[in-house]
Amino acid sequence: MNRYVGEVVYIYAFDVAYEMMRLPVRELLGQPVAQFSVDASKRSPKQLFFYRPQMVRLPPLERIGPRGPLRLERVVKLLPVGALSITVSVPFEVARIEELVAYHDLQFSNGALHQEVRHLAEEVCRELSPYLVRPMAQLAEEEAYTVFCVESPLLTKEGTPLSAEDWLNTHRRQVASMLTQEPDIDHLSKQEAEESTGRYLSYYEHDLVVMDWDAALLMDDPQHFDETLYVMELANLQLAELEAYDRILDDALERSYRDLGEKPLRRKGDVLRELREIRVDLARLSDELSNITKFFGDWHLARIYQNISARFHLSDWHRTIDEKLKTLDNLYQLLQHDQTNRLMLILEATIVLLFVVDLVLLFVRLKG
Repeated sequence: MNRYVGEVVYIYAFDVAYEMMRLPVRELLGQPVAQFSVDASKRSPKQLFFYRPQMVRLPPLERIGPRGPLRLERVVKLLPVGALSITVSVPFEVARIEELVAYHDLQFSNGALHQEVRHLAEEVCRELSPYLVRPMAQLAEEEAYTVFCVESPLLTKEGTPLSAEDWLNTHRRQVASMLTQEPDIDHLSKQEAEESTGRYLSYYEHDLVVMDWDAALLMDDPQHFDETLYVMELANLQLAELEAYDRILDDALERSYRDLGEKPLRRKGDVLRELREIRVDLARLSDELSNITKFFGDWHLARIYQNISARFHLSDWHRTIDEKLKTLDNLYQLLQHDQTNRLMLILEATIVLLFVVDLVLLFVRLKG
């Protein structure tokens, strides 16, 4: 190979509120807000469907990285499910693919990238506070994903183009080292190398997408990076929201079990009302989350989404949340049934009491 040129894209997802108002945000952090759009270059349906969030492109930053000065390009996307997605792009040019291990967890001379991104998310939340419904008191841990984007076609020193799949078969161990952030390639087993690079897709001879659970390799023409990156960004966002839903359900179940114990802290009517609200809220949020990741047709980007979803175990997260929702539903039905029985008991006692009063009055009237 001659040299590898491209950019590393760091994707961060934050759950910031219950939801965001459906009002257009005109300006954010002093920059105009626009509608995100992407054009698919691979085979796709005639009626191309993509969720288009609001986005803002922030001024670039200059930092000192592991290999000298770096230029950071930052983009913030706003989603109505109450989430932020922040992407940071850093260009690179290296002689060997394993040199990109240093970019996996990017450190600057004055701090780390994830710290800067978290400060940026907090700043965005403060400015968006009028648009946030039930905002988080404190930001939870971000969900991060790193994508190494390499410009193609790959060329040898003689200028001969290489097939992306052939290149991967020759450099599996190096790619696995980059994706797993393992600096010593020799310590990486063959099994781990094959597992980390096992999920890959290629459409043309010169493009390639290798997906692992924490990072991915994207090899394509630079003008086609955005469409694949956006699919990965949506999957990462979906994972962050599912984790947030899971935390909400855990808290709700813990409170419900405690309140149904021997010494309840709240009345059962209050517990019943909270369970009803949570069931409705999560059903609505789940529908909103599904709407931003809809794909129609058997096309390349949908296959990428399916593979990265498998890496993130999104189906397992959905299954876990569904089971917890069923548990909440059972608790709701149990409390509802208990409340109904209590009401019926009160009605029966009232009828008996009225019958006794009627008998007493009748006895008094006869005696008189």
